[in-house]
Amino acid sequence: MAGTSVIEIDRTAFIHNLNFLQHYLGDEVKISSVIKSNAYGHGIEQVVPIAEMAGIRHFSVFSAEEAQTACQVKKPETDVMIMGWMSDEEIEWAIDNDLEFFVFEIIKLEKAAEKAKKLNKVAKIHIEVETGLNRTGFTQRQLVKVVKFIKENRDLFYVKGLCTHYAGAESIANHVRIQKQIRKYNQVYKWLCNREIVPEIRHTACSAAAIAYPRTRMDMVRIGILQYGFWPTRETFIQYIHKRMDKADPLTRILSWKSQIMSIKKVKTGEFVSYGTAYLAQEEKVIAIVPVGYSHGYSRSLSNQGRVIIDGQRAPVIGVVNMNMLIADVTHIPGVKRGDEVILIGEDNGIEITLASFADFNNQLNYELLARLPMSIPREVIN
Repeated sequence: MAGTSVIEIDRTAFIHNLNFLQHYLGDEVKISSVIKSNAYGHGIEQVVPIAEMAGIRHFSVFSAEEAQTACQVKKPETDVMIMGWMSDEEIEWAIDNDLEFFVFEIIKLEKAAEKAKKLNKVAKIHIEVETGLNRTGFTQRQLVKVVKFIKENRDLFYVKGLCTHYAGAESIANHVRIQKQIRKYNQVYKWLCNREIVPEIRHTACSAAAIAYPRTRMDMVRIGILQYGFWPTRETFIQYIHKRMDKADPLTRILSWKSQIMSIKKVKTGEFVSYGTAYLAQEEKVIAIVPVGYSHGYSRSLSNQGRVIIDGQRAPVIGVVNMNMLIADVTHIPGVKRGDEVILIGEDNGIEITLASFADFNNQLNYELLARLPMSIPREVIN
């Protein structure tokens, strides 16, 4: 094991998830695999080749930096779409390398035209429209100027797509707001077509919308969390199984996180463990020190609450989680020794530590926990 821990990516499980999603969504709907935030913590360099094995030919990233990483490992025929940040120099790089990217400000559209003209190439753009999220995207008023500018520079642009993003499709509480967004998007699409700006593809759905609102699937869906084996929320899973005979979860988690015991020691009755007075040994204890702490993404809020798996048994995390270490109570596990494997996320002997258990303990979303797994932790593809 290089480093203090390793994240394992299960190739077979990932391909299974993508095959399920392609079958569920149908042949008419293209999947763009969302690999922003280091592929939700799974590793862009590890995820892209596996997704391509499953037939994926389109990836979505947030930044040009992420796009550059994807381009180093993708096949030449695979497309990459940048949904967020690009500097002026990166806009030029994207156009020069035939990448697709969102435009959501006039200044970005003007800069794309300038760079395309300089390179004597066409900028492949996706027009992002504001439908109610109030984040990025052109308003109806701004679109008047957008249409005029694109028409004046038709030889510099290829309108690859028209897109938007929903304001919380994973919760029924946002149902009315989402319905308004869908109507707004469809109105904008017709409005653009009537002005001779006809996007090649329409795409609005994230993972949650693709499940909860089938009419948002359109030509392409941007699938993130689902492909990694997680449901956006429990609500989304319930919506999926609602009218289905088979209530089983069709998705498989593809990530495991493992470390090893760096030291074993005994603690006497009445002594405190780790910093402060957070844990008092009520009896003699055997403890295992594991070289993973909050600097590695193991939240400090899991102090005295987390669980790990050692030798096929759960072991409670006791005391305060340190910057670089956590302590597990292994009193009940005989024969534990230095170097034994410690599973932080994953399964052994029918016992599982899920990412959801982390979320329950520290009040974070699956998304947040995954994205916070440091890029410095080695990722290894297994199976």
